Amino acid sequence: MFSSCLKCFVVLVLYMAEYLHFPMENNMEINKETSEPTSLDHLRQWSQWQLLDSILPTGGFAHSFGLEAAVQACLVSNVEDLRIFVVHVLENTGSLLLPFIYSATISPNMQTWHNLDKMLDATLTNEVGRKASIAQGSALMRLAASVFSDVPSLKTMRDASLASGGIAFHHAPIFGLICGLLGFGFETSQRAFMYITMRDIISAATRLNLVGPMGAASLQHQIAVVAEGLSTKWMNREAEDACQTAPLLDTVQGCHGYLFSRLFCS
Repeated sequence: MFSSCLKCFVVLVLYMAEYLHFPMENNMEINKETSEPTSLDHLRQWSQWQLLDSILPTGGFAHSFGLEAAVQACLVSNVEDLRIFVVHVLENTGSLLLPFIYSATISPNMQTWHNLDKMLDATLTNEVGRKASIAQGSALMRLAASVFSDVPSLKTMRDASLASGGIAFHHAPIFGLICGLLGFGFETSQRAFMYITMRDIISAATRLNLVGPMGAASLQHQIAVVAEGLSTKWMNREAEDACQTAPLLDTVQGCHGYLFSRLFCS
């Protein structure tokens, strides 16, 4: 009798361990970057994905990051030239802009954002790139303040900044600010900025007929390995450490305004 009861008890314990313990683990997986249960982040992830969605009307596809000017200057004429160009732009993005993404993400408040915006405005010497940064940043902040209504501080900061004046609304600090308020980890926000930069350049190359859609997808997949290496190389630096690594690209983009015919704004 005692043996039968003991067997029943063991079976019951095994049943509870198998069918009650594992669902709890699935519902409470730990996010290694934030150390928070992912069940608390599910709704927030939808907003994070939307921020990276190409359908978000921030105006990124109106800019070629100097690629159109490089094509007309015969610096880029084939897929291999394009690959080299994209890698150099990503290197420059990592060295120059990732520090602003990092600083804004770890301290997503209006004072930090304003300081970073003024610093980047003084750093960008290329007028074409500077205007492109302001155009994309202004569009992103306007859209985020309207779409992400569950983060009311976005609208409050935008309204206060417009009223005070003196803020250029550069893209990188605003992207970092929004990433911080949407709960991105600081490393994820930097990789995300590198990703959208790579995506937009390759999209511009497709419209310039340098590569077809299938070739563009393949190229993006190949460059992802390099992009990860560059992200790691330039990641987690303060804004004071921002620097240029490819001044020729800056010069070429500055010539965009002199092109006789143009498909892109920059």
